[in-house]
Amino acid sequence: MVKCVETKGKAELGAWVSIVSYIILAISKLIVGSIAHSDGVKADGWNNFSDILVSVAILIGIKIAKKPRDRNHPYGHSRAENISSLIAAFMMMSIGIDVIIEGISSVFQSEKESAPEPFAAFVAVASALVMIAVYYFNAQLAKRTNSQALAAAAKDHLSDALVSIGTVVGIIGAQVRLLWLDPLVAALIGGMICKTAWEVFMETSHTLTDGFDEHMLTTYKQEIAAIDGVKNVADIKARMLGSYVVLDVTIHVDPNLTVVKSHEIADEVERLMKKRHNIEAMHVHIEPERTP
Repeated sequence: MVKCVETKGKAELGAWVSIVSYIILAISKLIVGSIAHSDGVKADGWNNFSDILVSVAILIGIKIAKKPRDRNHPYGHSRAENISSLIAAFMMMSIGIDVIIEGISSVFQSEKESAPEPFAAFVAVASALVMIAVYYFNAQLAKRTNSQALAAAAKDHLSDALVSIGTVVGIIGAQVRLLWLDPLVAALIGGMICKTAWEVFMETSHTLTDGFDEHMLTTYKQEIAAIDGVKNVADIKARMLGSYVVLDVTIHVDPNLTVVKSHEIADEVERLMKKRHNIEAMHVHIEPERTP
């Protein structure tokens, strides 16, 4: 449990880096987008604003997940991260839809006769560079802390960098009298926000309904079956609690083994899963192998 709290504490740093970066970028883009008359930059700013909500939700989830288990939560509070991500997905979808509607409306506004100011492109380029740096930082931190929430946030940072690059394309296109390109990019950015929101929703829903990667289950089963003394893996189940895997496995052993020897085999299963897959929460049930 101490190790769990320490890991969550390190993951909080990544969430704070995301929040601070997004606040600075969102404010900068919304102001510059308004001054430079760039729908694309403003949409990118709203994209970053939605990312602030996501990062705050992740931070809150990580903090709650640090709480130790109690009488009402015998498995702890790790799923708070998943619930926060689910709430964030709905927030992102709402903002994305608004950005799409505004962008499409701007495309068909005939009164827009001027292109956005060129300096808006520099803000978008700077944003892309910042997001690439934040992506690298959080991706590395996610690996060290085994935080799935932080890994998902890192992927979002990378998509944000691509969105900013797309904004630059829209601004450059508007400079050559393709005035519809900037608001069109804004609408596309809204679509990317909705796409990210949907992916977060689907992944989180899968986890909350105890969905698990069947290929990983197959790998676990094969490795456990290869342990000396294990006659058969009768059943194996796994689920996610926040960033951690909970594994339940039923194995068959020689019915003539002593209780002590059977227990040693169970300990070996636990040691192997922890060493190879960093699984610390697991239950090994032993049954005698039935002879035909």
